[in-house]
Formats: sequence, structure tokens, C-alpha cells
Amino acid sequence: MIQSDFIDMKKIVRNTALAFAALAMVGCGQKGETAQNTENDSVVQKEVVKVITLQEQTIAKNLDLTTTLEGYETMNIAPSVTGHIEKIHVEVGDKVRRGQSLVTMDQQQYINAKLSVANLTTEMKRVEALKESGNVTQQVYDQTKLGFDQAKQSLDFLTKNTFVKADFDGVISARNFENGELYSGMPILVLTQIKTLKAFINVPETYFPIIKEGMKVDVVCEIYPDRKFEGVVEVIYPTLDATTHTFKLKLKIPNANEELRPGMYAHTSLALGQINAIVVPYNAVLKLQGSNDRYVFVNDNGVAKRISVTLGQRFDDQVELESNELKKGMQLITTGQARLVDGTPIEITE
Repeated sequence: MIQSDFIDMKKIVRNTALAFAALAMVGCGQKGETAQNTENDSVVQKEVVKVITLQEQTIAKNLDLTTTLEGYETMNIAPSVTGHIEKIHVEVGDKVRRGQSLVTMDQQQYINAKLSVANLTTEMKRVEALKESGNVTQQVYDQTKLGFDQAKQSLDFLTKNTFVKADFDGVISARNFENGELYSGMPILVLTQIKTLKAFINVPETYFPIIKEGMKVDVVCEIYPDRKFEGVVEVIYPTLDATTHTFKLKLKIPNANEELRPGMYAHTSLALGQINAIVVPYNAVLKLQGSNDRYVFVNDNGVAKRISVTLGQRFDDQVELESNELKKGMQLITTGQARLVDGTPIEITE
């Protein structure tokens, strides 16, 4: 009886062990299936976007850029001689004419040079008379002539730098010394031409083939918002800036009535006629936070591609885009672009 009970107990233990083993096998199988399912379900999320196909449009193009006006010519009155300033003949704001005396420097060097030239002039006449009579050698004559010429050049130099005159009509825009002060490197005066002004603008490289010298430019200053002053393109600089992809223009702006002044902030508008351009919805363009850089996204075989752009002319809710990477036929993302980064998978919807 005891032996029979023992045998039954062994069966119960064996059956229990088999049951636990079966449960363990089932559990292991379920765990492996979950991992497999999880691996199969790892699908990359696509961003839903809307696109338009880029097309070129013919537009009346005006190139609008800002600049600061400058005097067409500026002369720093800085003589090439040292010494005390004997007399300054003008004040800030004075209008001067070409050839008018501006500054007289200490005259001692000039007086010495003048006396030297006077002495050598007498000597030169004597040597010339002796040369004609054959009583002096060519070498003596040449040495005397060289000394006279050098003294004359020195006197001309000192005359120009002792009695300083204006090279052009203009206005005195700065005065840095007073009479009697010892002149140092800083300019004594600054003479600025204002009856003609100039300005420089940096133009995107795409316009290089279009712009020509002599083209008319409208200039508007904020203090005269309802008036346009006419200028011309005087110089097109021949090289481009490799960093900004722009080239420089020098504008010449007549200012006979002197209503405009150097330092004024100005808006310039250059009419370029009819051109082909890419125009897109303004809200499709994104701005990099903390800067003025603009960019858009296009569809590049199912992923978003970021392209840097420059804004051109604006037409209500449309804007012209300038970029060497944008081409007609590309799909521009116009909805959902704010959620994108470069390389994000996209799904296009109508």
C-alpha cells in the first residue's frame, strides 16, 4: 500500500514537471514571436505634405536694394610736410571752389627752398653763358642743371604742401585742428563733394548678364518719401564675391540742389525689364531662426531636400526666389514644410 502511494506520487511529480516545461516552451515561443512582430512593425513615419511644380514666369523685374549715400569725391587735407599750422582759412560747412586756399602751413621750409631756387637760377644762367662760349665742360653744365631741376621740384612740392588748395568744388565736412597747432598725421580738414554723390550696391550674381553701365536708377531717401532722384550705373565691378555670390555696382547720383547729403540711407530701384523668374507662395519660404537666411524644401525622390534661397521681388502673397539649385519642374513643398528637416521621408497628398 505504501509502495503504491509512492508510485502515484512519482507520477504526479513527473506530470507536474512536464506541464511546467510545456508552459516554459509556450512562453519562449510567444516571446520570440513578439520580438519578430516588433521588428516587422518598425516602419519609419512619413510626413504628409503638399507640393507644387515650379514653373518660370515672365515678370517686370525691379531690383530693389538699400545703400548709404557718399560724397562723390572726398579729399583729406593732410599736407606732406610737418610743422605748425599757420592759418586755416575755412570752417566746417563752408562751400569752397576748386583752387581756393584752405590751409597755410609754417613757411620756413618753403622760404628756404625758394631762396635755393633763386640762387641756383643765377648760377644756371652763368653756366649757360659759359657753355655757349665754350668755357665750361658739359659735365659741369649737367651737374648744375641737375641741381637746379631738383631744387625746382622741391620748391613745387613745398608750395603745394604749404599753401594747400581745394582740388574740386565741395563743402568742408570736418576740421580737426586750430591755428598754431602742431600738425600730425590726422587730416587737418576733410573736403567732400556733394553736388554729385555716389553709392555702392551689391547685386546677386544672377543679374550679372543683365545690368549694363548707364542704366537708370531711382533713388528714394526716407526724408523725401514721395520723391525720386535719378542716378545711373557708372561702374560694374568685374569680379564676384565668392562668399555672398554678389557683385558690386557704383552709382552716380547728380545732386545740383544739394538736397541729398552723404550718410543718408537710401532705397535704390533698378528697372531690368521683362525677365523669367521662379515665383512661389510666400508662406512656402522658411526663415532660419536668429538670422535672415531663407530656405525651402523640395521633394527629392520621396525625401525632403533643403535649399537655401534669396528673396527677390514680392507680388502680394507671391515672391520671387533666387537660387542656383532651384530649377523649373522641381516639386516645392508648400504645406507641412515647418515639420521637416533635411532628409525627412515625405508622403505627398493632394
